[in-house]
Amino acid sequence: MKARSGFRRRYGDSPSHLLLLLCSFALTGYAGVRLLRGDWFGIVLWFVGAAVLHDLVLLPLYGLADRALRAAVPTPVSRNHVRVPAFVSGLLLLVWFPLIAGTQVSRYERATGLSADVFWQRWLSITAGLFAASALWLGVRAAVSWTRARRRGAGS
Repeated sequence: MKARSGFRRRYGDSPSHLLLLLCSFALTGYAGVRLLRGDWFGIVLWFVGAAVLHDLVLLPLYGLADRALRAAVPTPVSRNHVRVPAFVSGLLLLVWFPLIAGTQVSRYERATGLSADVFWQRWLSITAGLFAASALWLGVRAAVSWTRARRRGAGS
């Protein structure tokens, strides 16, 4: 028991945690070796470019958008009903951008045999659905809050 508590004291967690962490590093290394076997320069360039693009372009845009949202929407609860669908929509746009923008249509159609001209409309539909669901949820929350306030006011 002493050896285990000494290990936990030095490492900070159990030996099984260390084993799982080492296994995940091994799996990541294996995937990296398999991935870099092809066009390694292009992949490294993509990762570096993605980090630079995020830190120098997208992060300041997030900040500006959040400042504009704070100025336009007074309560933090209401702001989150805009932030969440915007985040999910932006993430979907980021993941499917080549097909939404139409830059990889022929490659997608050759690989799958399916038409790629539906991604733009579907992304817009999903975005509209996300914002509609968020607005509906905000309306439900407001109605419940209003009802509770009326009951408290009527009970006193």
